Amino acid sequence: MNVSTSVLRRLNIEALLRHAFTSGTFTAAEAMEATSLTRATVLGLCDELTAAGWIEEVEDSRTAGLSRRGRPARRHRLRSGAGLVIGVDAGRSGYRAMAADLRGTVLATGRRELDPDVVDRELRISTVQDLVREVREASASAAPLLVTVIGIPAPVDTHGRSPIDVGTFWRLMNSGFPEHLDGRVVVENDANLSALAEHGQHLEANMAALLVGERVGAGLIVDGRLLHGALGGAGEMRFLETVLQDDIGAEGVGSLARRWTLESLAAGRESPLLAALPAESLTAVDVFAAAQAGDALARDVLDRIGERIARIAAILVSLLGIERIVLAGAVASSLEPVLVRAREVLPDIAYAPFPELVASGLGRDAVVRGAIEHALTRLREDPLELLESLEPSASP
Repeated sequence: MNVSTSVLRRLNIEALLRHAFTSGTFTAAEAMEATSLTRATVLGLCDELTAAGWIEEVEDSRTAGLSRRGRPARRHRLRSGAGLVIGVDAGRSGYRAMAADLRGTVLATGRRELDPDVVDRELRISTVQDLVREVREASASAAPLLVTVIGIPAPVDTHGRSPIDVGTFWRLMNSGFPEHLDGRVVVENDANLSALAEHGQHLEANMAALLVGERVGAGLIVDGRLLHGALGGAGEMRFLETVLQDDIGAEGVGSLARRWTLESLAAGRESPLLAALPAESLTAVDVFAAAQAGDALARDVLDRIGERIARIAAILVSLLGIERIVLAGAVASSLEPVLVRAREVLPDIAYAPFPELVASGLGRDAVVRGAIEHALTRLREDPLELLESLEPSASP
């Protein structure tokens, strides 16, 4: 086989695999229309990819009740169990992993909680290694691991690199995972992955996902494309300290809930519920619970957080034309009182049109779900990556 024929054959297989990834069950005619390949080529590749285990033949059109006359059409679909993808959320203290098949069906999950004050590079690497091994084994899948996507709380460029000249935290978070894990490994910013997870559930060309835990980070999708920027800096919120002219900067809901509650108590505000809790163990969960119970101090704190979220939303809308902002993270399910206040404030500080402000329904799984979505998207866009795992007899 000459080189040009080999290249053409790879491109044909890529086209058919891309169609299999993005469709459900398909006939040869449907594949021909989507790929512009001839009928003979489609049928030949279907037989080859079925033998290789990447697609499977299902009941024909007559058996499926889709046709009554003429010769029944053969039907194929991607074999979901042909490959495995793994997503990891390697946070500052919380670590989550998920294994899924090629349709995105979750097969296994795992998690760890570590003290961030004692975590070093080696412990981060070994924790992620253990989690990947754990979910791969628990998935009970013998399929090849095609790609592992790891989300980290640091800016990441399109090559998986973080800035190395801004303190030590980002260097610690981006601990060189690809060198310590098997197969293809992709490193991405956690807020970006949250945006991809939300985008997968609600297709919106211009949207943002705000991770609002201890810090605020934004994943930005503009004109349907995820933004990275130079050194992965798109969505970094350190500019808030300058723009909003305070020392709060990119503090998130967890940090602000503690800060403003303790400041109010120190100033003499009364709150029987919150004053009874040790200051060192106070959490955003406590403040949200107190607000729900009618505590005036806690309600004021949530209003202040809502006002800050509104200002962040106003900035994103003005600069990028964002139409939908999803607040994600562990506290997302409790954020409606904050969002109510943010929606009230927006018309007073910004110009229409105003963005839709909603809370994520993914909870703590937003980042790891986004990692799975990112892995599958990469395979849909470039299924030639699959070909490297094909048996020699089936490879072009």
